Amino acid sequence: MKETNLSPRLIYEEKKALKLFLWLFYIFYISYELAYYYIFPFSNSGVVFTIKPREGLGIWIYLILFSLLPISIYLNNKGNIYIIKYLYIYSFLFLDTIHNLIIYLGTNKPFGSGHIVEVLFILFSPIFVNKRYFWTVSLGMIIKYSIFFLVLMDTRVIFPTIVYIILCVIAFIILIRFDSYINSLNSAHLELRQKEKLAVIGQMAAGIGHEIRNPLSSLKGFTQLQKERFPNTNDFYPIMIAEIDRINTIVNDLMYLGKPKDITFVKANIEEIIAYTLSITQQQTEKQAVTITTFMFGPIPPLDCDPHQLKQVFINLIKNAIESMPEGGEIKISVKVLDGKKMYISIQDEGCGIEEDSLPNLGEPFFTTKIDGTGLGLMVTNQIIKDHKGKINIESSPSKGTKVYVTLPVYQN
Repeated sequence: MKETNLSPRLIYEEKKALKLFLWLFYIFYISYELAYYYIFPFSNSGVVFTIKPREGLGIWIYLILFSLLPISIYLNNKGNIYIIKYLYIYSFLFLDTIHNLIIYLGTNKPFGSGHIVEVLFILFSPIFVNKRYFWTVSLGMIIKYSIFFLVLMDTRVIFPTIVYIILCVIAFIILIRFDSYINSLNSAHLELRQKEKLAVIGQMAAGIGHEIRNPLSSLKGFTQLQKERFPNTNDFYPIMIAEIDRINTIVNDLMYLGKPKDITFVKANIEEIIAYTLSITQQQTEKQAVTITTFMFGPIPPLDCDPHQLKQVFINLIKNAIESMPEGGEIKISVKVLDGKKMYISIQDEGCGIEEDSLPNLGEPFFTTKIDGTGLGLMVTNQIIKDHKGKINIESSPSKGTKVYVTLPVYQN
């Protein structure tokens, strides 16, 4: 992977982990080789082990493993740091397998191989917090010793295999804890950033909304007065009033962001809320040749909610669906309750749809796919649903339409 495609913080942490790993790898490898082949044999009354560095691949295994270091430096300079750890594990597994097969294959020597860096590979793998790398290391070690057992038919291979399986289980538990902890930190960080963003937007929105609302009310009043005085002189008055109402809707969204309204939960009927919403949007649906079909599945219990806020939610969602079909079409609204605990409301249109890349950004401040949109409506909708302990999901495909799922908890006495 290239550094330009990754977070600078992730790259920095990967480099730190990689640097520590390389230091430990060569320290462990050199120390083990010196102790096993030179220091320990001569400290036991001159008894020399039969397995010596000149057997197997001999000095070539040292040369190849140490040649990986300049290659790693080159890859690091090129920004390909994420493949360095794979380079070492694949190289070691291949070289060690060939090395041991040369030593033991076709001989009567009892299997007595193994290396301390194998333990390092397994126990260090959680530090990279990469499940793919962990499984590469774990399965690589187990497969290597399985090959030794099948080829050499030596039962002594079973013991290190069992030990490494146990170590892999321990490493996996550590990896899961690391991964869970990092995900929790990321979630907390994203939530904090979102709250800070909303706080700034809220302060700005409250000031702007307050300053706009007063002159806007006066402007609408004078426009209506002029329309009543001269009803047949100008066809632009209805357009002006409609545009003032649209500005007023934007101001209401800004005011909600600046100072969210207190929620008063009461028992409300979802059929009445949707019926009210449809009456509000009826003129727009008729104008754009849009038909709306409502499906109520089974008995629908009352919903504990703030009906005024839910009306705002469904007005926003249905208006979005209508505006996505300038040439007309059908909107399907379905309501059902499962297990008496959750109410599912879906709104499906046949509009232009939304690009897949845009879906994760829906609901973000001022993000919109409309030419004249503000991105505030869906943001307010998300906040209201969240305040009701519910969820909203959006599925869409370009030219195939959009389906919005609203899930709300149902509390019954």
